[in-house]
Amino acid sequence: MTWIVLATEDELSEQVGLCLAEEAGLEVGQRLGKRGNGYLRGRITNFCEMARQRPVLLITDLDRTSCASALISDWMGTRSRPDGLIFRVAVREVESWLLADHEGMTELLGAKVGKLPNAPDELPDPKQKLLALAQRRRAMYATP
Repeated sequence: MTWIVLATEDELSEQVGLCLAEEAGLEVGQRLGKRGNGYLRGRITNFCEMARQRPVLLITDLDRTSCASALISDWMGTRSRPDGLIFRVAVREVESWLLADHEGMTELLGAKVGKLPNAPDELPDPKQKLLALAQRRRAMYATP
């Protein structure tokens, strides 16, 4: 099993990264980040250096940037991206990825929480939508 470094913005992105790594047959040996994309961006040089020794999976959100390639280009600057740097950008946010998985979200939240969005990438704030659905589920199952 290949050992990798996982660098993420937050706890949710880390959990998604752990699932992706597991499905790919990779072992996460080191977790970094969970301090926002500013932290990740400020350490991109470090991640590039690490990636020369072992694979680094970096997951960040697109947020308001126009496209993933523009974000990657902006963060990388004049540096060349090492082969070991697996740079993934969630369009718009990692919450969009989760909301797009209707089967998984229905299993997690239940069918009664409401309609899942058909185009979560187009939501102005996918995180708020996901939180609202989770709150609705919590309220449905709260003990009176």
